[in-house]
Amino acid sequence: MSQTPARILIVGGGFVGLYTALRLQRKLQPGEAHVTIVDPHSYMTYHPFLPEAGAGSIQPRHTVVPLRQTLRATEIVTAWVTGIDHARRVATLQPLAGEAYPLHYDVLVVALGSVPRRLPIPGLADWAMSFKNVEEAIALRNRILECLDIAEGASDPAVRERNLTFVFIGAGFAGVEAMAEVEDLARYATRYLHHVVPEDLRFVMVEASDRILPEVGADMGRWTLEELRGRGIEVLVNTRLESCVDGFVQLSDGRRMLSDTVVWTAGVKPNPVLAATDLPLDDNGRLKARADMSVEGRDDAWGAGDCAAVPDLTDPGRFCAPTAQHAVRQGRLLGDNIVAALRGQAPHDYRHKNAGSVASLGLYKGVAQVMGVKVKGFPAWFIHRTYHMSKVPTTRRKAEVITDWSLAFLFKRDVTSLWSMHGPNSAAYHPVGAQRTTDAAPPPQRTTG
Repeated sequence: MSQTPARILIVGGGFVGLYTALRLQRKLQPGEAHVTIVDPHSYMTYHPFLPEAGAGSIQPRHTVVPLRQTLRATEIVTAWVTGIDHARRVATLQPLAGEAYPLHYDVLVVALGSVPRRLPIPGLADWAMSFKNVEEAIALRNRILECLDIAEGASDPAVRERNLTFVFIGAGFAGVEAMAEVEDLARYATRYLHHVVPEDLRFVMVEASDRILPEVGADMGRWTLEELRGRGIEVLVNTRLESCVDGFVQLSDGRRMLSDTVVWTAGVKPNPVLAATDLPLDDNGRLKARADMSVEGRDDAWGAGDCAAVPDLTDPGRFCAPTAQHAVRQGRLLGDNIVAALRGQAPHDYRHKNAGSVASLGLYKGVAQVMGVKVKGFPAWFIHRTYHMSKVPTTRRKAEVITDWSLAFLFKRDVTSLWSMHGPNSAAYHPVGAQRTTDAAPPPQRTTG
């Protein structure tokens, strides 16, 4: 009598979910196990390309990898996981339409990733946008170009200030790269305007700590600070956002300004769905994991990526940072470890060697620290593009990204605003007041890492 294949349930289709499934797909024997990924989206987002998608250097579709086409031997279920009872090996799924239902499994992989960490700041939830997925990258591009359109035809100083002031909160990778790319885009777009010049634009970056871009080291962080300020960007360190109610931005240093574009990139937190499980969590809400990525005190449960506290064996006492570099490597080893466990073999601990960090600061500008070597300017930008082009999954996506870059090099930037996509049923023409146009409700938060 043949044995029923084990069902491996992967919760989350981000970096960890995709790379774990790819490894399982390659190493499992036919009939050895059935692999299921559950995620509210049927694609994985390659997050390092979001800033370039926001600036129009890459088509938004080319920043995502379709799970069903990439994982032909894996079942993809588009749904939210709203709860996990690992004692009973049951997950509760809420599909995009219809009633919730239970899904039984034998082996669990938690790859829920992270969500933006929102603080209880007045106006933040209603006014600020995040920069965590491709939908938000598109929305930011459209918002920037829409604001220029509004300012071009406005005579009211308050309307112009609102639409020509862009505030980014948080100066890590996401904030610095997003601001640098769209600042390049906005200044380029003004060449086609008659009543808005580059000097009218005001970009403000707010960082609560005393340094920016800590991922590339102190020296490169200081160089980046000087580079951004040299471009006219106001980088405010040791400063916090205190309020942004209705676009009236107030900072802790006393500065006040009007802005229709407030972008929140000040950190992430583990997906709150973890609280609806019987799995052990640490004080920060992360899954407690061992060095081999198995869950502490649980059989047949694994976790990796942003949502898991995986010990960093290269830095005893600390945990792996929530980065794409860790998520990809952990996903690959996690697939190997699950196969080993199914076959009664011992899993391997996750141990990494940091390859360095790279960041884009706009077209032909960048900063990097690779294998201890500090690089800046055009060489760093070239390293950034080359590295991420080599890492984006699938040959097709690699070819499409290279094509996008080639076309962008040969032709002028496309500065078309498609802001009406956010409200396709609204009137084509309407008077513009001091308030920004209303966007459609944001899409559900997808899992990452």
